[in-house]
Amino acid sequence: MNQQTIKEGKTMSIVAYLTIIGSIVALLINNNKKNPFTAFHVRQGLGLCLTYMLLGYFIGNFDNWSVSLGFWIGFSVLFFYGLIGAVSGKMNEVPLLGPFYQKIFSSIR
Repeated sequence: MNQQTIKEGKTMSIVAYLTIIGSIVALLINNNKKNPFTAFHVRQGLGLCLTYMLLGYFIGNFDNWSVSLGFWIGFSVLFFYGLIGAVSGKMNEVPLLGPFYQKIFSSIR
């Protein structure tokens, strides 16, 4: 992938990590442009957002601050890792879940 492709897709790649709405906006905008750099980060951001919401529903039932705090810190680290990769122009998968997201969202191009 060349630097021009990365430069063109960097803004939408960053937006993809900003809540579920940002992921959907980046996905819709990238449908027209088909930037592979943006598509990679949309898959990562969308996967993180959906996993966060799904697990957050169940974690909230524990009613325990130490469990909730660990969950928030863990997902914050994953989101920042992905965001730093998007800002720096790298296609690093987020630890643990990144390959899974790339596989299940492979239709996003």
